[in-house]
Amino acid sequence: MNWTELRTEAQVEAIGEESKSQPVLIFKHSTRCAISATVLNRLERNWNADKMAPVKAYFLDLLLHRNVSQLVAEYFNVQHESPQLLILQKGEPVFVRSHLDIRFDELLQILPKN
Repeated sequence: MNWTELRTEAQVEAIGEESKSQPVLIFKHSTRCAISATVLNRLERNWNADKMAPVKAYFLDLLLHRNVSQLVAEYFNVQHESPQLLILQKGEPVFVRSHLDIRFDELLQILPKN
């Protein structure tokens, strides 16, 4: 999986704009949480770009970048959770899941192959 690190507040608004032309995924990860590590492992193990539409994937280490994590919640009007996965399209969240509710089979429904 080709992650782009989400580290700055300036990236948040840019991601909203980027999602107007292609789907964007944000994964908020806690390096101290076993559930977060499990979910990350499942995502990376099952990721197969051939099975879904192109998507830009951002990885946010929320322990290092708490301010960015909080801004993501505010900017996209979602409750902050960890781990959390958001799919954005046209500037809006169309899929928001947290903890073990983050399932790859559901991602395939949101991001079907073109």
